[in-house]
Amino acid sequence: MTVSPQPFRTVIEPFRIHAVEPLRMVTPGHRRRAITDAGYNVFNLRAEDVLIDLLTDSGTGAMSRDQWAAIQHGDESYAGSPSWYLFRDAVTELFPFRHIIPTHQGRAAEKILFSVLGGPGKFVPNNTHFDTTRANVESTRAEAVDLVIAEGRDPRHRHPFKGNLDVAALEALVKRVGAENIPVVMVTVTNNSGGGQPVSLANLREVRQVCTRYGLPLFLDACRFAENAWFIREREEGQAGRDVADIVRDMASLADGMTMSAKKDPLANIGGWLACNDDDLAEACRSVLILTEGFPTYGGLAGRDLEAIAQGLHEAVSHEYLRYRIRSTAYLGEALDRLGIPVILPIGGHAVYIDAGSFLPHIPPLEYPGQALAVALYEAGGVRSSEIGSVMFGRRPDGTEQPASMELVRLAIPRRTYTQSHIDYVIEVCERARADAAQLRGLKIVYEPRQLRHFTARFEPLG
Repeated sequence: MTVSPQPFRTVIEPFRIHAVEPLRMVTPGHRRRAITDAGYNVFNLRAEDVLIDLLTDSGTGAMSRDQWAAIQHGDESYAGSPSWYLFRDAVTELFPFRHIIPTHQGRAAEKILFSVLGGPGKFVPNNTHFDTTRANVESTRAEAVDLVIAEGRDPRHRHPFKGNLDVAALEALVKRVGAENIPVVMVTVTNNSGGGQPVSLANLREVRQVCTRYGLPLFLDACRFAENAWFIREREEGQAGRDVADIVRDMASLADGMTMSAKKDPLANIGGWLACNDDDLAEACRSVLILTEGFPTYGGLAGRDLEAIAQGLHEAVSHEYLRYRIRSTAYLGEALDRLGIPVILPIGGHAVYIDAGSFLPHIPPLEYPGQALAVALYEAGGVRSSEIGSVMFGRRPDGTEQPASMELVRLAIPRRTYTQSHIDYVIEVCERARADAAQLRGLKIVYEPRQLRHFTARFEPLG
């Protein structure tokens, strides 16, 4: 009998369930009380009151059998633990930088880097800064500058690499402010704030050329490096059929350093690192590390965490895993698109982004349509999402407020956590929210901190 070489339409999970965690089925009345008590901010909800939690993909995934086994190997020696060397070697296998500086998560790596490189009068360009990156830049009184290509600001444009940095805009910035005032150029892969959109190798090469011409270091914010490499393999000319790990090494070879949250693609529940090739920069960063995180061979991590990350890095570049990961995210996005729910296209890697500005055109940006939609999704079915719009990015360092470039709601998919039936339920909840869209109202902020207000702000409905 001849077996057909055609692939099956269904992409199954490349794993089976070994342990389960119960979900709490909360009633509509309970959800309404919970979100009111939370000040209409889904970050303030108790996790036990959430049915499907798509708030973030950071640290919320399921670790594998082999990662849990690796945790039992963790050596908790203060200095020079075997777990450190295992971690270091796993990192440099994919990212061969000279200096690897472990941290408790990605924002700690950002804090250390910009504590050393930032300062008043400095400018840090990026395709699009995410929230903690921007806050860590601005906390030093430097200016975070977003330079994503024009297609990256159009939710419906189907450019295959909407995360690309605008190279002409980068060169114009250098000429305007002076290379001496740009301590580092960052590229976020994939571009989280822009819809989880990938960056091409060709674009990284062009950015590298500009950085070389002006003597600027190039760093990757590489939290979702494996997803980005998979998109390069699938979409970029000349990259088809390549091994993902090799593509990752190509990406790293174009950079001078990186920041990483191991809570994303490395499949761990905690951890991160800062890496670079510059000896002087590494020495300065290690000094900050010792003051704020820990000794250079553990940073802010236990030996067991270092072991879990090392194993997760091997699993993250598996083609079977990445095929399932990207396809399962697309399954949700394509279903919403078919229903007429406006989403960022093409679908990104780790999340589906609803265009809340188009979903709720009657709510002005500074009445926070993204926040209103996030509240509606929770009330409708217990689905927790996150706003990426004027709540997150509208407040400027001088205290003024202006609308964000896009009003989005992110449905971030934790890795290896939910099944297809869970995602089918999310689709139904979104459909129900769409049916009630005309009745939804905007919100006003009644409390906000000075920075990163979206985490703890409290709201009240308008009208």
